Amino acid sequence: MDRGGDSEGRRSLDGTPSREPSLHQLRLFLVLAEELHFGRAAQRLFLTQPALSQQIQTLEDRLDVNLVQRSSRRVDLTAAGRALVSEARDVVAAMDRFRGIAATHARQVRGCLRIGAIGGEAFMPYVTAILAELSAQHPDITVEIRSINFVEQTYVLHRREVDAAFLRPPLPPGLRSLHLATGPRVACLPADDPLVAQAPLTLAQLSDRVVVDVPIPELREWWDYWTVNPRPDGRPVRYGPAAGDMEALLSAVARGQAIAFLPAEARHDYTRRGVAYVDVTDLPLSTSSLAWLTDQDHPPVAALLQAARAVLQRN
Repeated sequence: MDRGGDSEGRRSLDGTPSREPSLHQLRLFLVLAEELHFGRAAQRLFLTQPALSQQIQTLEDRLDVNLVQRSSRRVDLTAAGRALVSEARDVVAAMDRFRGIAATHARQVRGCLRIGAIGGEAFMPYVTAILAELSAQHPDITVEIRSINFVEQTYVLHRREVDAAFLRPPLPPGLRSLHLATGPRVACLPADDPLVAQAPLTLAQLSDRVVVDVPIPELREWWDYWTVNPRPDGRPVRYGPAAGDMEALLSAVARGQAIAFLPAEARHDYTRRGVAYVDVTDLPLSTSSLAWLTDQDHPPVAALLQAARAVLQRN
C-alpha cells in the first residue's frame, strides 16, 4: 500500500514527481465520501486528520479538480467528486482483482510429483477427481503415475521412488494416510467353479478353496486381511501359489489353482477369460487411501493433499 507521504516519493519514468493519483489516495477518497467527515474518516483509516486532509489535497492537485467542499462541521462532495466516486470504486475493485489473481499464481506450486498406484487405483473416480483438482489448482505441477505391484508397495515410498501413493490398506508402517473411499469386495473364482452359479456366497462356502498367496513375509499382515485369515469360524486359510501382481494372481485363478479376494471394481477393471467375480455376503469392506511418508515436506505433496481434501469435502 502507498504510504501517507507518497506525494513526494512517487516519480514518473523521467524522474519528475508523478501526477497520477495513487491507489492509496483513491481508497482514502472513497472512505471520506462515505463518512463525509474528516475526523470519522481519519479514525476509520487509522490516520491523523491532517494527514488525511493532505492526501485528499494531493489527490485534488493531481486530478486538477476539487473533489470536496470543506466546512467546519462537515464535508460535501463537489459535482466532480460525486461523478468520480463510482469510477474510483471501479479502479480499486479492478486492482484488488488484479492483485488477487497475481497472488493466486504466486501461491501455485511447481515441480514434478511422482505418484504410485496399486492395481487399478489410478482409474478410480476419486483418484481421477483428485488429480483433476490438482491440475486445476496447480497447472505447473507435472504428475507421473507409476503402477506398483504387491511387493513394491512395501518399500516404494520409503525408498522415495514415489512421493505419494494410492494404496489399499492395511498400509506398511511409517506412513501417513488420508482415507478416500470404502467399498465392497468380491471373490475371484475360476469361471468353471460350481460355486459361481450359487452366488451370492458366504465365506463358509469358500472355506475349502485354496487362496492365492503373496511372495514375501512383509506382506503377511496385508494379505491376511485381504484373504480373511483366519476365517470367522477360526479356521486358517489354505494358501496356494504366490503372486506378486494382479496379472499373476488372475492367471493362477483362471488356471484353477486358487481363488482370491479383490475390490469390487475388479469386475470392470480386470475382466479376463476363465475368471469370474461373485459377491460374498459376509466379506468385510475394503478401503482406499492416499499415503505418504511421515517426514515428507515436498510442496507438490502438500498440494496433492490439499486437492484430495477439497474433493472429499465436496463429496
